[in-house]
Amino acid sequence: MLTKFIFAFAFVAMALARPEETPGYDYSAPSSPGKYDFNYAVKDDYSNNNYGHQEDRNGYGAQGSYYVLLPDGRLQKVTYSVNGDSGFVAEVSYEGEAHYAAPQPSYKPTPSYA
Repeated sequence: MLTKFIFAFAFVAMALARPEETPGYDYSAPSSPGKYDFNYAVKDDYSNNNYGHQEDRNGYGAQGSYYVLLPDGRLQKVTYSVNGDSGFVAEVSYEGEAHYAAPQPSYKPTPSYA
């Protein structure tokens, strides 16, 4: 009986000690969308990696571009914009000429015996 009384008293004490509102926290949505600017680039001649990305955003609109060096030697660039409800609008372009290496067999032919 004493144990039940102690548990009941503990629960009542916790309920009374809990504050009604937590001061300092605001869970409402921000008043306006974010604003940011970022970019990065990687160019490594040893591994032949060359790519990057740049984007600016102010409110509901964003614009930017990214690029990558393709295996055939061309540089592919994508320039894009997003304005409100218009969606993602992109323009793709290529720089350079495509070059392909001569085919190399990945096996050794079996010798023929006559």
